[in-house]
Amino acid sequence: MKALVCKEPGAFEYIKPEMPVAAAGRAILKVHRIGICGTDLHAFEGTQPYFVYPRVLGHELGCEVVDVEPSTGFRVGERVTIIPYFYCGECIACRNGLRNCCAAISVFGVHADGGMMEYISVPVTALLHGGEMSFDELALVEPLAIGAHGIRRAGVQPSEFVLVMGAGPIGLGIMEFGRIAGGKVIAMDVNETRLAFCREKLKVEHTINPLTEDVTARLKEITNNDMPTVVIDATGNQKAINSAFLYMAHGGRYVLVGLQKGNLEVAHPEFHKREATLMSSRNATTEDFDHVIRCMQEKKVDPATYITHRVKFDEVKDNFKSWLDPKNGVIKAMVSF
Repeated sequence: MKALVCKEPGAFEYIKPEMPVAAAGRAILKVHRIGICGTDLHAFEGTQPYFVYPRVLGHELGCEVVDVEPSTGFRVGERVTIIPYFYCGECIACRNGLRNCCAAISVFGVHADGGMMEYISVPVTALLHGGEMSFDELALVEPLAIGAHGIRRAGVQPSEFVLVMGAGPIGLGIMEFGRIAGGKVIAMDVNETRLAFCREKLKVEHTINPLTEDVTARLKEITNNDMPTVVIDATGNQKAINSAFLYMAHGGRYVLVGLQKGNLEVAHPEFHKREATLMSSRNATTEDFDHVIRCMQEKKVDPATYITHRVKFDEVKDNFKSWLDPKNGVIKAMVSF
């Protein structure tokens, strides 16, 4: 039994924990794939909110059931993924069906040790049937669900312009589900390689690089002077987040999917005159996960497109730091056992 623990920012160590033990209401899973997420990267950097060390990272998983009670509806040998947000079921959010923002939430790989180990124990309530999906596909369901939830929070309608800031894995998922909802997606990023990926792989018609272009002028040009009615941040960058209040159309909605530790700063008159709506989008719900799986099964989304780097589990420690460098062109690194 192997595991990889992030002892402190910038420091990984391989360890040999004990095998998890079967218990009522829980399933033992063998981990086959681990997708590397922005949360993992930020934890390694020391910039992830809600985080304490040491911690076993990893919550984007493709797994196989090795022990489960038959009465649960799952079977040994079945492929599954998990909803990695463990909820209390009792707080006001849970009582209102908002378990994704439970007041006592425990996110696998953030608040509790996660999936960078050979075998894990999780509540049966967190399991999702994988059917004929590959382990690669299953490991990509969760980040896509984050994107799907952001689009649902924004209430994207057909033909409205949706500015997505940040073309990392979460931003790409937002773009995909913005397209599926009928929105006209505009991608913004400072990395030309990622913008090219948006154009070539996701067929995003409009892209903007704020380092080389006048963002406001380009948005007016694209939207016929209207500006986007939906702006979604997936950068988690304070400067980008604060600047985007000016990119909204009057009556627009601004959704924060990205997360950072600093304060929001907004010119109140600018926000007020737009009668704008600001909202956060946290995690995802079962409805979002089901929507993603349906879209993948119907070939509306090709998650394999996102995988740019592959490593074996024993190679993660030596490769992880390189995934932070934009020059290496990482969209999604995938770890295999």
